[in-house]
Amino acid sequence: MKRILVVTAAAIALATTLLYYAAPQPFQQALLGLNRQLSGLSAHTVRIPGHEVHYLDSAAPAGNRLPVILLHGIFAEKDHWADFARPLTATHRVIVPDIPGFGESTRDDSLPYDYAAHTARLLALMDAWGIGQAHLAGNSMGGTIAALLAREHPERVASVAFIGAPHGLRSPRPSRMDELIDAGQRPLVAPDAPAFEAMMGLVFEKRPFLPYPILHASEQAATRNAASNARLWDAQLKDRYLLQRRLAQGLPQPTLALWGEQDRVFDISGARTLAGLLPGARIEPLPGIGHLPMMEAPGDTAQRYLGFLSQQRPLGASQAQAAP
Repeated sequence: MKRILVVTAAAIALATTLLYYAAPQPFQQALLGLNRQLSGLSAHTVRIPGHEVHYLDSAAPAGNRLPVILLHGIFAEKDHWADFARPLTATHRVIVPDIPGFGESTRDDSLPYDYAAHTARLLALMDAWGIGQAHLAGNSMGGTIAALLAREHPERVASVAFIGAPHGLRSPRPSRMDELIDAGQRPLVAPDAPAFEAMMGLVFEKRPFLPYPILHASEQAATRNAASNARLWDAQLKDRYLLQRRLAQGLPQPTLALWGEQDRVFDISGARTLAGLLPGARIEPLPGIGHLPMMEAPGDTAQRYLGFLSQQRPLGASQAQAAP
């Protein structure tokens, strides 16, 4: 009898393992759901003009702290923030959208997905959520969207944090991605599995553990959407240094930048450019980290951000009006 039980258990384990790799989608959903639950996040949807937006939201803890909105980069998605958000949800309401056009949110190839459109949609999302003012933190494209909204509607943004380098600054020393772009390539558009693997090597210095169902789903989405992704990539590259121009007159909000020293997407020398534009910003290099610090070192990065948040207060009317 004991031998039968052992054989049965082994057969179940083998069958589960085979399903894990042969039919990973149910495992992907279960893994995402568990990680969200551990981080105090739950999934929701909201409609704004032109899009159904999927997002993660935490319960608002006691107190009157402003909410935190986390914004992912190009071709990324909301669950990339789940581990980073875990320490934040104890003290702040945390909202993490799939930016329209990405993740589970809808994409309409007849609509623009440039920075002007992204900024307008973020404002519409804040209105839909009933949020008058929030702390904005973003990675890469998301950081740029946060800064642009802070410039255009300073009364809605209490602080800006770049969790990883923002897009749109000229680095004194070209990055590996700069070299690939100058050679006519689209290094973050992955039409096939080798291109996806090369992209992963570009964005990560310390690649985090990603369960096979999660990694498989990411690769499938990247290759399936490659043609549409190329259009979005080209739209952003038309104004390659937009943020540098827009920050020429600074930001009225307190600003934090956590920049990976081994970032191959936007070279760490770009932090000097940012310091020149925002002399009051708190800029912290992250040794041994690449372009996605919220995934490579979520605990340390979140604690740095919490330290910054603990020093902030809502932006007053006089400060908000300081931005022309």
